[in-house]
Amino acid sequence: MNEAANGALIQDPVGILAYLSALMGGVFMLSQLKNPIVQKIFHYLPPLIWAYFLPMISTTIGITPNSSDLYSFIGTYILPFGLLLLLLSTDVKATLKLGPKALILFLTGTLGVVIGGPIALALFQPFLPEDAWKGVAALAGSWIGGSANMAALMESVDTPNSILSPIIIVDTLVGLSWMGVMIFLSGYQDQFNKWNKADNSVVEKINENIGELAAKKSKPLTVPHFLGILGFGFGVSYVVVLIAKQLPSTSVLSTGTWTILIISALGVIFSFTKVKELDEYGGSKIGYGAIYLLLTTFGAQANLADVVNAPAFIFMGIVWLAIHVILLFGMARLLRAPLFFIAVGSQGNIGGTSSAPIVASVFQPALAPVGLLMGITGNIVGTYAAVLCAQLAEMVATMM
Repeated sequence: MNEAANGALIQDPVGILAYLSALMGGVFMLSQLKNPIVQKIFHYLPPLIWAYFLPMISTTIGITPNSSDLYSFIGTYILPFGLLLLLLSTDVKATLKLGPKALILFLTGTLGVVIGGPIALALFQPFLPEDAWKGVAALAGSWIGGSANMAALMESVDTPNSILSPIIIVDTLVGLSWMGVMIFLSGYQDQFNKWNKADNSVVEKINENIGELAAKKSKPLTVPHFLGILGFGFGVSYVVVLIAKQLPSTSVLSTGTWTILIISALGVIFSFTKVKELDEYGGSKIGYGAIYLLLTTFGAQANLADVVNAPAFIFMGIVWLAIHVILLFGMARLLRAPLFFIAVGSQGNIGGTSSAPIVASVFQPALAPVGLLMGITGNIVGTYAAVLCAQLAEMVATMM
């Protein structure tokens, strides 16, 4: 660890921050180009993937270190800051308007991830490193709500760098492959709905609600609001970290876990107050920026040389995802739910806010906000469900 850090070209924390910020900024600016080739590349390989792999390559070739005080600082303070701002955009009332079938399918997908992880770990534990359960915990965070929750769980259980690399491979390879399958199935949704005797009026009703969801207009970001967002985000996060340090800790319920659990609850609570208006001035966008910066530090802590452990992890991920998919389709059959609800329910878990709107828009172009709402729902329940999955995975690892 120390040798890798000392041999890096950039070792100063400020220099690392500047490099990672420039790297991520360049990716996002490039993704905005109107060139059709560039647009096609970023359609299949969104900025989220580059946030992991470019820093990972940088560490592998010796530009950045795999350990730095900067990474610890960002994990401790930037993560709760970003998550708090993201959760301000939560609209619980609008989510409930999706109807019981959509929420039941989403929660079924969550259950599939929670129980699928420990089951898959039990099957492949003999072929995996001793601390593989910590990788399961991190991947559970990603597969119940997206990258912010993955970051939270990685921090809470202190996922080793040697396990981090193959887990990122599994997350991108298996997760994105399933997203591709869902996009492919979108062309057969009418046939599926007819076979499943699904009531498509539910989707039509949601379509009518889109006007209400889209009515909210964003406002220009002013200096007072920008400083207000920073002050609120960092102020609340700092106090929560201080409180979390005073709470009892275990291998799963660490200071980092307590911080994320508390900050998630506060984010939802604040979404019912006037503080939510900060989101109209770009609060959640600043939150996303913080999370992407955090993800670059996770990529920088990984090394492509550790991917030798990936095959066993990949097979574990496939079995895990299969359990999630089987439960979803089984519940959809019982409820006579349309394929659209399976897609957004699954991606609200597996992909979170980054990919759920994309998949939703492929199925029904006007319903991207529904996917976003599912992703936000994943952010709300994701940390708590992933902590449960982490505890189950640790139990499995202990018994094996």
